[in-house]
Amino acid sequence: MSIVEKAIEFTEKKHKFITTSDRILASREAKDLILGLNELYKENKDPKLMDIMKDLTAIKQKIEKRLKGRPSAA
Repeated sequence: MSIVEKAIEFTEKKHKFITTSDRILASREAKDLILGLNELYKENKDPKLMDIMKDLTAIKQKIEKRLKGRPSAA
């Protein structure tokens, strides 16, 4: 399976991560996919790759926001 197919599959699946370790693994997977797509984008300059990277980045940011939690009231 190519990296583009993996990225599309990752963006289309439901993102319901129950445990913190699930969220960490998903964040790392998203990061790896983004970096891999970036290498392809450098060669091809395909706008579709950029759109996939943007979607992955949005998902990754949501996961990381959930990981960091709410700031405590001081």
